Amino acid sequence: MTATNTDPVITRAAGRLDVRIFSDRAQSGAAAAHAAAAALRSALATRGEARVVFAAAPSQRETLAGLRAAEGIDWSRVAVFHMDEYIGLPADSPQRFGRFLRHELWDAVRPGAVHVIEPGDDPEAECARYAELLGRGPIDLVCLGIGDNGHLAFNDPPVADFADPLAVKVVELDDACRRQQVSDGCFAALADVPERAITLTVPALLAGHTLVATVPGASKRAALAAALDGPIAESCPASVLRTHPDCTLYADLEAYR
Repeated sequence: MTATNTDPVITRAAGRLDVRIFSDRAQSGAAAAHAAAAALRSALATRGEARVVFAAAPSQRETLAGLRAAEGIDWSRVAVFHMDEYIGLPADSPQRFGRFLRHELWDAVRPGAVHVIEPGDDPEAECARYAELLGRGPIDLVCLGIGDNGHLAFNDPPVADFADPLAVKVVELDDACRRQQVSDGCFAALADVPERAITLTVPALLAGHTLVATVPGASKRAALAAALDGPIAESCPASVLRTHPDCTLYADLEAYR
């Protein structure tokens, strides 16, 4: 079949992971959004509702834009979650991930239920509250990315646990993760980046029925190579995606080469 400008330029498998590489991030993000929208429609058709976990990062903007424009999704029957949040930022801080997702998607599509992580003065209690909310039903879809250090959500290599007994936990952010927040333009300086966060754990993310990973940009190159071709190990948390039965990764050539 002759390729078009919307077809992946490279397709491959990495374990059970389906990998699709596109010419640029606009195409990879659009393809990821198309897949995420299809998963949402399927859940709504079969279960009558859908529950989704979203990553909040600049790498997800094209995917979130595609979901904003997707047709045939009754968002009033969708409950949305997000996968991590900083501890110690004011509730109105522009860096808060719940605010990011409201701006990029939720305010436009108006989901039926929006569940936001609010660390407050007792982050451990918030972890328990959020874990209980997550556990009330299946997670149909997880839209995620890969950090520059290979993290999934805020499961950095020092704290990632593929057999974590918790669904949501407090973590210390490693320096590589915090530096990424500066290079992504989210904070002006490393000293401004919080040192702790709440995150969904690796098992909580892998519990999603369908995972759609969007990984654009040259800064992801080393992490993506390790995730696809290195050992499946907590030293590169994203490598565990190769074990999931329904995960597709969408990247651009800048990230893959």
